[in-house]
Amino acid sequence: MASKRLARLNEQLKREISELVRRQVRDPRVGLVTITSVEVAGDLSSARVYIRAQAQHDGWTESLAGLKAAAPFLRQALGQSLRLRRVPELRFQKDHSLDHARRIEEILSDVTRTSLDKEEESLE
Repeated sequence: MASKRLARLNEQLKREISELVRRQVRDPRVGLVTITSVEVAGDLSSARVYIRAQAQHDGWTESLAGLKAAAPFLRQALGQSLRLRRVPELRFQKDHSLDHARRIEEILSDVTRTSLDKEEESLE
């Protein structure tokens, strides 16, 4: 039962934070970011907020710094819009899932290519 509640809270926080960042955060360092997921701790004390930024490499540092600076404002705004006894502390992190997916695709492509090469050699 608790896991369903946390899953709902994760989705709700993702939607709310996305909307707040898009409409109310004015820090130019943030730039264009996408909130990809939110993971709230079981005790609701903290939440990891995963982001993807449009800017590459150096932009990540600036985006994360801007979001970290905006975290108290976001937390206060979440407290006003959500009915929670305790609003979790927000911790922003880079979402590495696309990087991992690309790496897995590269590995699978290499395996397939190697397999086809061996198959061609055995037919010769």
